[in-house]
Amino acid sequence: MERKIYLDSASTTYVSSEVMDEMTSCFNVVYGNAGSLHTFGRDAMALVDKARDRVKEAIHTNKANEIYFTSGGSEANNWAIMGVARANKSKGKHIITSQIEHHSVLNACHYLEKEGFEVTYLPVDETGLVDIAELLHAIRKDTILISIMAINNEVGTIQNVKAIANIAHDYGIIFHTDAVQAVGHIQIDVQDMQIDLMSMSAHKIHGPKGVGALYIRNGVEIDPLICGGEDQERGLRGGTENVPGIVGFGKAIEIAIKNQTLNNKKLKDIREHFMSKLTEKIQYFKVNGHQHQKSNAILNISFYGVEGESILMLLDLAGIYVATSSACTSKSMLPSHVLKAMGVSDEIAQSSVRFSFDTNISKSDIDYAVEEIAKVVEKLRAISPVQAGRI
Repeated sequence: MERKIYLDSASTTYVSSEVMDEMTSCFNVVYGNAGSLHTFGRDAMALVDKARDRVKEAIHTNKANEIYFTSGGSEANNWAIMGVARANKSKGKHIITSQIEHHSVLNACHYLEKEGFEVTYLPVDETGLVDIAELLHAIRKDTILISIMAINNEVGTIQNVKAIANIAHDYGIIFHTDAVQAVGHIQIDVQDMQIDLMSMSAHKIHGPKGVGALYIRNGVEIDPLICGGEDQERGLRGGTENVPGIVGFGKAIEIAIKNQTLNNKKLKDIREHFMSKLTEKIQYFKVNGHQHQKSNAILNISFYGVEGESILMLLDLAGIYVATSSACTSKSMLPSHVLKAMGVSDEIAQSSVRFSFDTNISKSDIDYAVEEIAKVVEKLRAISPVQAGRI
């Protein structure tokens, strides 16, 4: 096996050379603790401040002090959900989220239920969109937080974030969005969209793993999730700052926003070429997610009568790397909770494969990948044949 084609960028991306270049000096030149008062510490903090400004500019907030660095998107989601709930429990103990959120949101909500909070998990339609009428029906006098992701990590459906945030504010409710799959892919303006809290992660946009950020609008009451030094992230997130990671995140988000329009065009071309070739080679499959309101980078497909796990394993042997669900739950044999919430049967859900694209993928790569996908699907159908149109 010589050719390797990585089609799992929604899971993680490679670190770009520009990001690596900026990070390198933080390991052996500007290696001071950003909390130290001496020159080495001040130089490190200057790099952190520069990265904070870059994130601020990328999401269109005027205040750098609204950006708090974390260890990644999962920590940011946990902090947003649990921190806001605990800080505002005197106002109410009801939270609204959706059934298709990332598990870092869902499990944080489950944890809060043990503390006496009540959570409404909104259903979605067959395209993965939250029903606005259902949202309005779920709002109560004691609702303190609504958390709805911007782009679903499994099917790529883009939620109506601005409309949902407007509704939340009409009722005096804090609004959080998990934008881990959105930042760098779609236009995000936290002021225009009226977002109160927003989770981000570096490794989805060619930055390093282990670093992310939570945007917290000034005035939002939130408790710390990690306690530590009073000066670390303004007393709200304890722990020595991950200076190399933060610097890498700042550079990665700057590049992603600069190239966003061009990258989206490239990704759309790649996705459409993939679909065109797949339609030529394979007859029976179903695309999961919204037909139009979708990320160009994510494509979720169910191949009727064939197990997604088997497709993944055989494609791996051919040097093509895909996923069957979120990378955080890909080792689970259970059907995707996202597809189940969308009304997809267990049988079809277990036949689904997620292809997620990056701009370094060529049409030649896609041609090769689709050829191998067709071979794999044909081979698996021969082992366990199904009638055409059975599902």
